[in-house]
Amino acid sequence: MLAALLYGQEDLRLEQVTDPTPSMGEVVIQVAAATTCGTDLKVWRRGGHAKMLQLPTLFGHEAAGRIVAMGEGVQGWQVGDRVVANNSAPCMECFFCQRSEHSLCPNLTWNNGTFAEYLKIPASIVQHNMLPIPASLPDEIAAMTEPLACVLHGVARSNVKQGDRVVVLGDGAIGLMFVAALANQMANGEIHPSKVLLFGGNDQRLQIGEKLGATETFNYHQLQDMPAVVREHTEGWGADIVIEATGVPAVWETAIACARPGATVNLFGGCPKGTTIAVNTEQLHYSELNLKGVFHNTPGYVRAALSLLASQVIPFELLISEHRPLKQLKQVFHDMKHRQVIKVAINPTEI
Repeated sequence: MLAALLYGQEDLRLEQVTDPTPSMGEVVIQVAAATTCGTDLKVWRRGGHAKMLQLPTLFGHEAAGRIVAMGEGVQGWQVGDRVVANNSAPCMECFFCQRSEHSLCPNLTWNNGTFAEYLKIPASIVQHNMLPIPASLPDEIAAMTEPLACVLHGVARSNVKQGDRVVVLGDGAIGLMFVAALANQMANGEIHPSKVLLFGGNDQRLQIGEKLGATETFNYHQLQDMPAVVREHTEGWGADIVIEATGVPAVWETAIACARPGATVNLFGGCPKGTTIAVNTEQLHYSELNLKGVFHNTPGYVRAALSLLASQVIPFELLISEHRPLKQLKQVFHDMKHRQVIKVAINPTEI
């Protein structure tokens, strides 16, 4: 089969590899749609990831498809089932898993290789994080289960209270998903923010943010002082909740500067390995700031994400800029680098 392999920094190659075969407890799916992700873009640009892959490696981690083969011992599934599988599964036995802190599991099973015709799903993921796709849900939307699960985890860890003013920094797919998830809380009458302010650098993406429910949007290229703009829209105090969704250290620092005393700052975007930020200790101490790193997802949020996608109450299709065949994948990543697309649905079987 034709598959994408990452060899290093911006070194993505399409190669013929052996079709996967399932071992005990595993399944193989034929990929119907694989969606690109900001994490994939960062890994491609940086040439690696601190946790989830080692080079060279099969590449891609968001996909939906249909089971075509099952290993011995697989129960509850059959060939032909449409499924979405998370890119990881916790061990369910370690110190962290026993405390339901599954994203911190040191024994997470990772899986990559969605940019290919077939994808093998490890047994632990089959057991804990593979789900059936509802018949009415398109494959390319179902494939977004993993990033949305991360976002729902991030929303929950942000501790949003009734009436909070939330700032989201970043208009990539993750930042836009945060806007959609927060706005959906507002629409459902749950504990929800009073406003969601989205900051980004692309007017077209900001318009999508408005369609997904952002109260106001701002192009940072047109601003001289982003924290000052936040204060102007929050009665001079700063935001109650700030969510950083870019993975740029300088933006982490900006996120902290946008926060009011007592705020929660969710440093969600993963920065390059080895980078650091400067934090004003006086502000951190006397303003009682809550700086929080949030990583990945858990089985509970994977299920919640698929349920939200299946409800079709949020137009997540707005995040799919294009559909392209696998042979164009390298060009897709260059287009992502230049911010010409948000997410692209890759069809590995299309010629």
